[in-house]
Amino acid sequence: MSRTLEQFENLVQMFFTRAAQKGDAPFLWHKAGGAWQSTSWAEAARKVASLAAGFKSLGLKPGDRIMLVSENRPEFCITDLAIMAAGCVTVPTYTTNTERDHQHIIENSGACAIVVSNSKLAKTLLPAAIRSSSARMIIGIDDLRPGQQSSLGFHDWNDLIAKNPVDPATAAAQATFNRDDLACIIYTSGTGGSPRGVMQHHGAILHNVNGCCTIISEDFGWEDEVFLSFLPLSHAYEHTGGQHFPIGLGAEIYYSEGLEKLASNIEEVRPTIMVVVPRLFEVLRTRITKQIEKQGKFANFLLDRAVDLGGKRAAGSTTLLDAPMNLLLKATLMPKISKRFGGRIKAMVSGGAPLNPEVGIFFESIGLTFLQGYGQTEAAPVISCNRPKAGLKHDTVGPPLPDVELKIAEDGEILVRGELVMHGYWRNDAETARVLKDGWLHTGDIGLIDDKGRIKITDRKKDIIVNDKGDNVAPQKVEGMLTLQNEILQAMIAGDKKPYMTAVIVPDPEWTAEWCAHTATKCNFKNLSHDPDYKAAVAAAVERVNRDLSVIERVRKFIIADAPFTIENEQLTPSLKIRRHVLKQVYGERLDALY
Repeated sequence: MSRTLEQFENLVQMFFTRAAQKGDAPFLWHKAGGAWQSTSWAEAARKVASLAAGFKSLGLKPGDRIMLVSENRPEFCITDLAIMAAGCVTVPTYTTNTERDHQHIIENSGACAIVVSNSKLAKTLLPAAIRSSSARMIIGIDDLRPGQQSSLGFHDWNDLIAKNPVDPATAAAQATFNRDDLACIIYTSGTGGSPRGVMQHHGAILHNVNGCCTIISEDFGWEDEVFLSFLPLSHAYEHTGGQHFPIGLGAEIYYSEGLEKLASNIEEVRPTIMVVVPRLFEVLRTRITKQIEKQGKFANFLLDRAVDLGGKRAAGSTTLLDAPMNLLLKATLMPKISKRFGGRIKAMVSGGAPLNPEVGIFFESIGLTFLQGYGQTEAAPVISCNRPKAGLKHDTVGPPLPDVELKIAEDGEILVRGELVMHGYWRNDAETARVLKDGWLHTGDIGLIDDKGRIKITDRKKDIIVNDKGDNVAPQKVEGMLTLQNEILQAMIAGDKKPYMTAVIVPDPEWTAEWCAHTATKCNFKNLSHDPDYKAAVAAAVERVNRDLSVIERVRKFIIADAPFTIENEQLTPSLKIRRHVLKQVYGERLDALY
């Protein structure tokens, strides 16, 4: 069904409008006691209205920044909306932040209040809050039970709601701010240093929501949508795509129990739309392939034929002779895989980092519509998205959203203008002036626009490796190809001002276990990194990739990492991008020794 999104003045107005329309229908779902439990739209609206009044009762005023530290759960959404309904500004932050990260964000944002979900997260947060010059109060969603009194006032989230009952219609009428007003400050995850606070106004996020709703309405039909929220809500991609976009659609949001239970959550929830980062798709592709490998020759034959056909479709080279095989795949392989994803997925949307086109073609091949998007926190964050209507091409990131101006600068940089572009970085005029010029956002990405108006990213200005001969190498392309190998979980390549490329490789744990069993080798990771046979097996995977690379891109030597890149060891950002500056600090000397 095709629909048009109404024009809203602010995000709070959009939420209260949807809540009034949906009433007692389920809105937010979480797992408790082994069963999914829902909060209705009407109940969420009552809580948002009352919590907003509770914030005002504590002396919080319009424009005050309130930091929000919480895992994905219904209370995150309710708190975020309540902060804005009170006229305040949300500062969502990652649950994986260190004490130092929290300290930087509290001081930089000037947050005077902090909402934290539980005592575990409060342990890292409280020392930073106590030392800060701005924080006055902590509001605990769950019981925090502070050990002793401090300079901070402690308040209970549920008490604030219970003691300040307000009718949602009254709160909606009080939400008179406009599209230019600041909604939130989202701190970039910092792949290369301290995070910067991106000022997102209501209109920027509403512009994104409107564009995404247009895609769903025109390309798929807008019905009763169901989302499974998995990525951290403090990330701009999930904050818009996994929270405000579903609100715009009047959709239900289920909060995943985490990565280890994601597969079972998908089967239970049966989402219609999934918003995920490329790394997860790469993991899912590997798992699906391994599961089918165990099902015998016929299953493997079907998967091979599906991928072959998918490649031909992508190249536009299918013929009538392919029709019988396509019918066989639709009757056998595709229904089984569709069931694994709940059976009603309209689209899986990838964003947050570049995706290897092979992965997109793989999912299309097995019957799942796969859309790659492109954006930045500075653009609320969606700039473009692949659309079936425009013709899916997996080496592009699709056409821009409606009402987005786009141009390519003389040096090839992609420039973006429109309501979606941030007003600047919080308290950082120098950086704002560097990336915003005459209203144009300088993305730092190099690309082109094809004959159908689709954006193709060719390079990243900041992430280009320049070898000693002046040749440019885009590391993300090579790393993406390496991690498609069964043997390789993660990779970072290096070679700036050097004669050739080298790499840090994290072997895949499942493949490693299988290799150890096959070779009767003790599976001790530290010892394996020095085992010549093990290194030779990993080297074979690297060599397979090298065959498809140009001479300057090929990885000539590599080292095996001490441990996987994780958020906890600060080698990954919370959106699962590698932190090059951290990895270079850890492995720089060993990489230099390879030359």
